[in-house]
Amino acid sequence: MKLYIKLAWRNIWRNRRRTIITASSIAFAVFFAVLPESMNRGSHDQMIDNMARFHTGFLQIQDEYFEKEPSLDNAMPWDDELARRVRASDPDITTLIPRIETFMLVSSEETTRGGFVLGIDPEKEQQLNQLKDRISEGRFFGKGEGTAVIGRGFARRLNVEVGDTLVLLGQGRFGMTAAGLFPVSGIMDHPITEMSNQVVYLSLVDAQWLLSAYDHVTSLLVTPATPRLTDKVARSLRSELQGQNSYVVKTWPELMPELLQAIEFDNAGQYVISGILYMVIALGLLGTILTMTMERTREFGVLLSVGMQRRQLGKVVFIETLLISVLGLLAGLVISFLITFYFYFNPIPLTGDAAQAMLEFGFEPVLPFAISPDLFYKQMIIVFMLSMVICLYPMGKIFRLNILEAARK
Repeated sequence: MKLYIKLAWRNIWRNRRRTIITASSIAFAVFFAVLPESMNRGSHDQMIDNMARFHTGFLQIQDEYFEKEPSLDNAMPWDDELARRVRASDPDITTLIPRIETFMLVSSEETTRGGFVLGIDPEKEQQLNQLKDRISEGRFFGKGEGTAVIGRGFARRLNVEVGDTLVLLGQGRFGMTAAGLFPVSGIMDHPITEMSNQVVYLSLVDAQWLLSAYDHVTSLLVTPATPRLTDKVARSLRSELQGQNSYVVKTWPELMPELLQAIEFDNAGQYVISGILYMVIALGLLGTILTMTMERTREFGVLLSVGMQRRQLGKVVFIETLLISVLGLLAGLVISFLITFYFYFNPIPLTGDAAQAMLEFGFEPVLPFAISPDLFYKQMIIVFMLSMVICLYPMGKIFRLNILEAARK
C-alpha cells in the first residue's frame, strides 16, 4: 500500500495543470455549497436572536393558565424565594428578567391607539438586549420614575415627542380599572417593526402599580449562558419546579411556533436549491474526471500491456483520485472558512429596496453569516461522497479497457 501511495502521489504531480484543475473544481464545489448555507443559517440565527431577546426570551416561566388565557388574573407571584430556586436549578443561568405585559388604550392629545404595555426592569433588560442603546431621542427611565419609553413607529402614529404625556387606560388585575398619566422620557428605534409600532415600556414597579398587580409578573425570562444551552436549562427548571403545578417552563420554539414553521419552510426551499447545486457540482466533477480519463487512456493501455495488473492499476488510480479530492476539500475548507469568518464579523450591508424590506420585517438591513463546525464538515462529506462515486468511472474504465486499442491511441 505504501508503494501505491507513493506512485499515486508522483502521478498526480506529473500533470500539475490537470491536478490543479480537478482539485480546484472540488474546492469551489465546497465553497459554493458552504456559502449559501452560511447565509441562510445566519439569517435564521439573526431572526431567532432578535425575537428571543426583544420579545419572548429564550426561556420563560409562566403561570400554567397564562398560555390558555393571557390575562393579568393569571399573573404569577414574583419574590426573592422564586428567584433563588430558579438560579439554584442550573449553574448556566445568567440572568432573570421579570416582565408584566398587557394591552391598553394609549392616548395622546390628538389620537388614541391600542398599545402593548410592557413593564420591565431596565437594568436587567439591558443585560439581555441592550435596550437602552436603542434610544434615539430623550433617555431611558429609571426604576419607579413614572415615565414611559415608546417605539418610534408608535410615536409617529400618536404624533408625540419627548416630554408629551400619554394616557393609559385599560383593565388591571381582577377587573380593576387601570388608568394613568405617563410623560414620554424617550423614543427608541426598536429592531422589530411590529413592536416599534405599538410598544410602550414602563418601569416594572410603575406597571405593577398601574395594573394593581403588586409583586406579580406575567412572565419570568431566564437567560442561559449561551442559546444552545436552552434545552438543558429548561430540563433543569422543570425538574426543580415539577412539584409546583402553577408554573410551566416554555422554550423559544414553544413560544414562537409560527417562527419555527417559517424557518422550516425556508429550510425546505434551501434543500431544493442545495440539491440543484449538488447536481451542478456533480456534473462539473464528472466532466473533469471524464476528461482526465480520456487523456490517460493510452497511459493505462501501456501500463497494462507491460504487465501491470488491472487490480493494481485500479488501486493506484483510486488513490490518485482520493489524494486530489482531499487536496480540493482542504483548499475549499480554508477558502470557505476565511470568507465566512470575515463576513461573520462584517455582515454585508443592504441598501435600497432590499434594506427597506428587511426593516419592514423587523431585522437589521444586513446579510449575516453563520459559523458552525457542522456547516463545514457536512458539506465536505457530501462533496467527498460525490467525488468518490464519480471516481468509480476511471476504475470501471480500467477493468473494461481493451489493451491493444488503448495502446495504439
